[in-house]
Amino acid sequence: MDTAVKWYNFKYAAPLFLLLLPAVASGQSASSEKRVEKHPQRWSKLIPTHSQLQYAGGMGLVSGGVGWDYGKNRWETDVFVGFLPRYSTEKAKMTATLKQSFIPWEVDAGLEFDIDKNISVSPLSCGLYASAILDKDFWASAPNKYPNRYYTFSPKVRFYIYVGQRVTYRIPCEKLRWLSAVALFYEVSSNDLYIASALGNRWLMPTDYLYLSLGMKFKFSDK
Repeated sequence: MDTAVKWYNFKYAAPLFLLLLPAVASGQSASSEKRVEKHPQRWSKLIPTHSQLQYAGGMGLVSGGVGWDYGKNRWETDVFVGFLPRYSTEKAKMTATLKQSFIPWEVDAGLEFDIDKNISVSPLSCGLYASAILDKDFWASAPNKYPNRYYTFSPKVRFYIYVGQRVTYRIPCEKLRWLSAVALFYEVSSNDLYIASALGNRWLMPTDYLYLSLGMKFKFSDK
């Protein structure tokens, strides 16, 4: 009797299992494909959206780097490597800079003025950055031979604040597929040491504690 019942159950359960098997396999395949799709999307966020070249600004005589646009292209994070000539020292040096920028708004100059419709102006750009000299002779914290708090500021790392403006030309996709825009900008900046010196010395002129820098930004096409 038990054997007959088991056979009866198996006879009707087996076809049902075979019918459900493709659906289960399909569901597992779909979920697996979704997981595979998510990974490239996550990694794609690490790909830089632009590169920049900059002259002066406390980051070296010239510097270049890559960065990422986000927040409706209002925020930028950049990493730079710069070159500092020898000048009066024994050797040339390299610098490394981490820069955070904010561009509150952009004006379409093509609509406001009778000029190329692909030109836009950013009346204000501002931000912060930290720049370090990559040389063992420049220390981040004072050596033990100096008394505690003998040096208030490190000669290795400087912290900057800046304001500036930029003009952007949007490149039509049929002209250059890998590049979508080129921007020219200038920035006026100062660092923690210079600001502290200016606040404590009324004889200093703005040219003594302000930097002027010029640069170009190349925005990559996402197509």
